[in-house]
Amino acid sequence: FAACAANFFTHPLDLLKVRQQTMKGTGNGLVHVVRGVFAEGGMLGFYNGMSAAVLRQMTYSMARFATYEELKKRMSREDGSLPFYRMAAAGIVAGAVGGICGTPADIVLVRLQNDGSLPLAQRRNYKHAIDGLVQITRSEGPRGLFKGAVPNVSRAMLMTGAQLCSYDAFKDLLLSTPYFTNGLALHFSASLLSGFVATTITSPFDVVKTRVMNAGPTSPYRSLLQAMVLIVREEGVRALYKGWTPSFVRMAPQTVLTFIFLEQFRGLYWNSYARHNCVKFE
Repeated sequence: FAACAANFFTHPLDLLKVRQQTMKGTGNGLVHVVRGVFAEGGMLGFYNGMSAAVLRQMTYSMARFATYEELKKRMSREDGSLPFYRMAAAGIVAGAVGGICGTPADIVLVRLQNDGSLPLAQRRNYKHAIDGLVQITRSEGPRGLFKGAVPNVSRAMLMTGAQLCSYDAFKDLLLSTPYFTNGLALHFSASLLSGFVATTITSPFDVVKTRVMNAGPTSPYRSLLQAMVLIVREEGVRALYKGWTPSFVRMAPQTVLTFIFLEQFRGLYWNSYARHNCVKFE
C-alpha cells in the first residue's frame, strides 16, 4: 500500500518516461512528449494506465520488499549486523523475485501508457489492467504475459540492489558529516543520490524492457543483448538513456514517499492491531 500511495504522485513521470523510450528518432524531448500527452487527454491523460500501475506495485513491490526483509533476517550475523555484500545479495535476489511477479502487470502498464501515442488502427484499447491481462492471454497466449521478462528481471535485480544498498551507504556517509542528522533532510538527500545511481545503472535495461513489452507478437527483439545492439546500431548509444530525466525525477520522490508511507502504515498497524493482539513486531 505504501508503494501504491507513492505511485499516485509519480505516475505521470513514469508515463512520460515510457513515451520517450518507445519513440524512435528525433523530436522526442520531454517538452514535446508533455505537450503530446496533454493534447490527447488533458490532465487525466497523465494517469493513463493507473490501474496497471497499482497492480504492478501490489505484485512487484510487495514481493521484493517482503523477500528483502526476510533475507536480511536470515543473512544477518549473530550480533544483528549485516555486511554490505550480504545486503547487496539480498537486494539482487529480492529484485529477481519481484521482477518475475510483476512482469505481467508491467506489460499491461507499458501498453496502456503508450497506447495514446499509437495510430488509432494500432491501439490495443485495454479497458483496465485485468482486461489487458485477459486480452494478452487470448491473443498471445500465457507466455505473452512474460514477454520481456529477462530485461525486466535484470532491471529489477539491479534496481533493488543498487537502490537499497546505495541508499544505506549514502545515509551513513551523510551522517558522518556535521551537516546531517537523522531526519527528513537526510532521507531526502540519501534517496536523491540513491535514485541517481539506480536510474543510471538500470536505464539501458529499462529501455529494452519497455521496447520489448510494447512490441507485441511481431517483435524485432530476440534477446536482451540483441535488443541492446539493435537499438545502439539504429539510434546510437544515447538511445539507451531515453527517458532518463523523468525516470530520475520519479525515482527520488518515489523512494522517499514509499518509505514515509511505509512507516506510517507500519505504525498504524502496530498501534491499532498488532499491539492489542500480541503480535510480534520486527
